[in-house]
Amino acid sequence: MDFTDRVAAIVRAEHGRVVAQLIRRLGDIDLAEDAVAEALVTALERWPADGIPPNPGAWLTTTAGNKAIDRIRREGKRDAKHAEATMLDHDEPHEETGPVTDDRLRLVFTCCHPALALENRVALTLRLLGGLTVAEIARAFLVPETTMAQRITRSKQKIKAANIPYRVPREQDLVERLGGVMTVLYLIFNEGYLASTGEGAREDLSSEAIRLTRQLSAMLTSFDLGAPELDGLLALMLLTEARRDARFTDGVLTTLDRQDRSRWDPALIDEGHQLVRRCLAVNRPGPYQIQAAINAVHTNAIDASMTDWSQIVQLYDQLLAQDPNPVVELNRAVAVAELDGPEVALRIVDRLDLVGYHPWHVTRAELLRRMDRHDQSREAYDAALALSENDAERAHLVRRRGSLPG
Repeated sequence: MDFTDRVAAIVRAEHGRVVAQLIRRLGDIDLAEDAVAEALVTALERWPADGIPPNPGAWLTTTAGNKAIDRIRREGKRDAKHAEATMLDHDEPHEETGPVTDDRLRLVFTCCHPALALENRVALTLRLLGGLTVAEIARAFLVPETTMAQRITRSKQKIKAANIPYRVPREQDLVERLGGVMTVLYLIFNEGYLASTGEGAREDLSSEAIRLTRQLSAMLTSFDLGAPELDGLLALMLLTEARRDARFTDGVLTTLDRQDRSRWDPALIDEGHQLVRRCLAVNRPGPYQIQAAINAVHTNAIDASMTDWSQIVQLYDQLLAQDPNPVVELNRAVAVAELDGPEVALRIVDRLDLVGYHPWHVTRAELLRRMDRHDQSREAYDAALALSENDAERAHLVRRRGSLPG
């Protein structure tokens, strides 16, 4: 890994933690973000000459804190601002403001305040915790970059205007916020599992989403607030993450049916299956639990040909009944193609309004390939390539397109 890649990896790993610490200590999202950005610029100036410090995360935290203090003092509003600076100066542990002690989990709950619309909560968390750019988040939500920038700005202004405290809800309110928090954690995981742009994956984001979900699960269990959907979410993440090492070969995405299953992580699969069985015992299935069950079926198969597609279609039917949306229908169509053939699946896919969603074009391309409609398949690959900005996925699509006859 060269110097640039090492710095990029450090920034990805540390951004959320440093921002969360500063917001907790300062209570000002914009100031915290700006200070961290200035610290990163300083790092890029100094590290090439001085070398990367032994603890780059601590270095970034200290430097960002100093940047914040400098800025507060420069603004010259002596009394109030110096009091804020004092908050950054002292090393005493902060006062506990709720049952969650992890800064990043606390930040997730702050961003998931009910005063914010769900899509705004997700966008703000991805920006602050995941360190994603506005352009990356806009692509993930299929909206223009200017729209997403306005959405994030309005969210931060609302937190400030409503004086929303930087703390998690009290024990009695935790369950009420849980749905929004789970949505955010899963989107962070997905962005890490297959990045919307650039390199193939961002393991730091996936690992962080799993870590936070584990911590949240343990916290709710300690309060005797059993949440099978949270178990389902964790199982879904673990069973998906278990396939990470088999998903890329020489920088090219490898689809599930072509993966070397001996490279799947058996420990994560075993833990995920245990959680799925626990969910089944409770028998209160929700969307995450059903998706986890689908992944459990996949990971039970010795090879792709042994997959129980009938059970997977049934689970997708159950998922559609609870969460009807075109993306679920698209995923169900992939399973239907294995059960009833590509012609039946294509009729389902072609009635979905997902023209701006590149997996829709990928699915069409693969179905048309199986039907020997190669020119149309080629056009569908082209459409998918025009919408995909993930390097590993693009390499896979180029290879698949190039292997078409004629």
